[in-house]
Amino acid sequence: MKIATYNVNGVNGRLPVLLRWLEETAPDVVCLQELKAPQENFPEEALRNAGYKAIWHGQKSWNGVAILSRGAEIAERRRVLPGDPEDSHSRYIEATVDGIIIACLYLPNGNPAPGPKFDYKLGWFNRLQVHAGELVNLDTPVILTGDFNVIPTEHDVYKPERWVDDALFRTETRTAFRELLDQGWTDAIRKLYPEDKIYTFWDYFRNAYARDAGLRIDHFLLNAPMEKRLLSAGVDRHVRGWEKTSDHAPVWIHVS
Repeated sequence: MKIATYNVNGVNGRLPVLLRWLEETAPDVVCLQELKAPQENFPEEALRNAGYKAIWHGQKSWNGVAILSRGAEIAERRRVLPGDPEDSHSRYIEATVDGIIIACLYLPNGNPAPGPKFDYKLGWFNRLQVHAGELVNLDTPVILTGDFNVIPTEHDVYKPERWVDDALFRTETRTAFRELLDQGWTDAIRKLYPEDKIYTFWDYFRNAYARDAGLRIDHFLLNAPMEKRLLSAGVDRHVRGWEKTSDHAPVWIHVS
């Protein structure tokens, strides 16, 4: 079973890229972030024609998350991260697919930091830790995946000294991510490739993709029952080089 995550950076504007990638790689489950589309404008028919069922939580202009499935039914569990009934951002959706609980998330960017946006990021992170603490100990296999907007270590960024004051790399952000992992989650990419230089995002500016000046901010976290089933993982880096593509590349895992 192949499960992928992809910050598509506008599901309608990037639809040809998304459909091309789906046809080329045929993942069984796909988690999408940054739909940038209201609920009624999600391209359900185009994805159905490509062979995918979908659930989604849209939002006009910003945010938005979705889970796609090729074949297996999607049983939605929740579409809001608990802990703040006033939070109107569409950043979280959770479902069961083929016996696996899959949480698709788009964690806040948090820039500029310090400031209100960074405070919101850390507050959202705290809510995620609380909910993830309940999920991690389930006997059911669980995956937390998506765009975490976290650079975990200096090994995960080109020229880390340039990022020390960025919300993605600040000490508070990396500490929150370590605390999340310490609950018992496994970072799938680093489990299989502990020393490799692996990026999932390259900015549109300063020729970042061609220079390989990237970041690793899209992650797969697995609880213990899921980690035992991990076979392989990777990044479809070449997709970032396509015309009119997202600034992220798809990330995937194979599980038994």
